[in-house]
Amino acid sequence: MPKSQVRKKKVYTPPTDVRPTATASTRKPSPIWLPVTAVTLIVLGIGWLVLYYLSEQAYPVASWGYWNLAVGFGAMVSSLILLSRWR
Repeated sequence: MPKSQVRKKKVYTPPTDVRPTATASTRKPSPIWLPVTAVTLIVLGIGWLVLYYLSEQAYPVASWGYWNLAVGFGAMVSSLILLSRWR
């Protein structure tokens, strides 16, 4: 059986105008307060919601009513925003 010919392909070189300007090695790591604050916000948000439900909507602030849910979920969403900045 005859051997097939081997095709020679050119080596791919990416265009110079498309290369990223900043590499991952030049970026600074995140400050230590960022993950600490994010975890604290997650814990506080969950704690706020658990306290709200277990107290039968009397605590943390009874006059806010269902806005207590917005506070708890807002804390957790803000922690997710912080964590999206984490390197």
